[in-house]
Amino acid sequence: MHLVRCGSGDPILFIHGMPTSSCLWKGIVERLCGEFTCFTVDLPGLGETPAELYSPEYLHSLAKQLDQIRIENKIDRWHVVGHDAGSAVAVHYAHCFPDHVDCMALLSPALFPELKPFYLIEWLRKPILGELLAPIIGLVFWRVAMGRAVGGGAAGHQMISAFRKPFSGFRGSWQFMRVVRWGKPSTVLADVPQFLPELSMPTLIFHGSKDVTIPEAFAVRASKLMPNARMITVDSGHFIPIHQPESIAKGIAGFFDHALVLDRDVAAVRLA
Repeated sequence: MHLVRCGSGDPILFIHGMPTSSCLWKGIVERLCGEFTCFTVDLPGLGETPAELYSPEYLHSLAKQLDQIRIENKIDRWHVVGHDAGSAVAVHYAHCFPDHVDCMALLSPALFPELKPFYLIEWLRKPILGELLAPIIGLVFWRVAMGRAVGGGAAGHQMISAFRKPFSGFRGSWQFMRVVRWGKPSTVLADVPQFLPELSMPTLIFHGSKDVTIPEAFAVRASKLMPNARMITVDSGHFIPIHQPESIAKGIAGFFDHALVLDRDVAAVRLA
């Protein structure tokens, strides 16, 4: 996976969702790199990471690849932050490697098998019809849907261009189609409700009050299933890291610092 590292302090791994890239975290990382060592990755087929074939063990494979990054950077434990489908990757990583996760933050968490893909993406997932409509749907998706979701202005257009970069050129629409066909939520996320209660690390869940992509019920459900989770609603649409970078960075830093202090206090009491 393509990896960018910056800053110093306790390490944080940032995992983006679909169909974005590590650029999603730019505003948050800029505000946290003075206090934390920030790692941002591009998931397969997105950003600067080559695509890979989907398999039934896809999320577990991603978890193993992410842990290899931890090992290569000589990290014992780190915080993990995910947005959208990146939240699903984050909880699978925490499930596979709980001893290496201090705290988590999940933004717009796409965690449950009842998830309904965005209607344009759903069309791309249909065999033959998706191949025929890919150029038209791709154009509408990036120019209209993403334009509305991310926001206008130079900054918004620059962000969308960064997300769309792997799908530029004549074959880009079909490359995008292949990436969004990577798996059905009903199958890929089937076991998530069962293992969320096992994730005992402190977890902060953010939901955007104007999010029309991920239902609020998902954030509420996750906060109830995870034993040490709490939920915060923010004034934002789906792309919380873009719309509210300052408040999210402040919330994450405060939550992680507080959780670690409590954890160390408890450990000291046990030793005493």
